Amino acid sequence: MTNNDILRRLRYALDISNPTMVEIFKQADHGIEQAGISALLKKEDEEGYVECSDEVMGYFLDGLINHKRGRQENAPGVERKPDPSLTNNTILKKLRIALELKEDDMLGILKLADIAVSKAELSAFFRKEGQKNYKECGDQFLRNFLKGLTLRHRK
Repeated sequence: MTNNDILRRLRYALDISNPTMVEIFKQADHGIEQAGISALLKKEDEEGYVECSDEVMGYFLDGLINHKRGRQENAPGVERKPDPSLTNNTILKKLRIALELKEDDMLGILKLADIAVSKAELSAFFRKEGQKNYKECGDQFLRNFLKGLTLRHRK
């Protein structure tokens, strides 16, 4: 799943307008204009398409957290930058934080997409990589989570 596809799906699921997307990026100290947003939201075969890098997607997710939950101040002299390598697990974690989702909320969202997982299976996605019970989040799982999120927010 490409970052552009994830961005399009999140924008639709959460009903985010272009001006709000610009504001979300600003919340993460990343300036982007409406034209830049439009280019990121285009499909690969459309003219003017711009690939959304992991860094840009990280800025969006960090901005979404700040937009939804409020900005958390950094310690003096510490600058926070998005993860250079964004995984589906990281995207899932950041969405969970931004939308203040509890375990039961996430299970409910997945149930809306006709995906049945146990609490243990779900928690494996949020473990640290390399930990014994860590499980990699695949594209299909993330796609279904975004589908359930859409069904939950766009009733």
